[in-house]
Amino acid sequence: MSKKKIKLNILGLSYSQTQSGAYALVLAEEEGERRIPIIIGGVEAQSIAIKLEGLEPPRPLTHDLFLNFSKTFGINITEVVIYKLEEGIFYSELVCQKDGEELRIDSRTSDAVALSLRFNCPIYTYESIIESAGIVLDVNKDQEIELEVDDAPQSSSDSFYSDKTIDELNNLLQEAVKNEDYEKASEIRDEIQKRSAS
Repeated sequence: MSKKKIKLNILGLSYSQTQSGAYALVLAEEEGERRIPIIIGGVEAQSIAIKLEGLEPPRPLTHDLFLNFSKTFGINITEVVIYKLEEGIFYSELVCQKDGEELRIDSRTSDAVALSLRFNCPIYTYESIIESAGIVLDVNKDQEIELEVDDAPQSSSDSFYSDKTIDELNNLLQEAVKNEDYEKASEIRDEIQKRSAS
């Protein structure tokens, strides 16, 4: 079995069409066309999306708390490794450094990815895993997977926000983040992005 490490980047996050309340996290190999889709829960998807979108929650989410806790006690996560795929489940570990010593901590892959964003560390897997689980998506650059984190059909948010100005939308976005209503914040962000693209 090949143990060659492959660096992965987060390609996108979308609402799962197959599992209710779940999301599909898509990781892409940095130097290649293969993608790894991973089904994750809504809480972890929100945590990943908030960081990807640069939103700042008024109080720390669980993964932010983990970051603060780790930094307080001098522990740094240097990389995330997806090391095993068994019966459709990905297994990951956090590679940590404390006082020059390397420690490895078992983690769910969704938590590991959320933490990699906060610690600004790379995500790796092995060639054998990407050979087994990787797929090649037949899309061009304009059709890359969009970052979608809202449960509501797009049409309902379109009609609600379509009569708002950009300033009003930005104010609503700040208010939604302040109130920790991240689904609403995602809908507003999508409307802002749609307008700036047109």
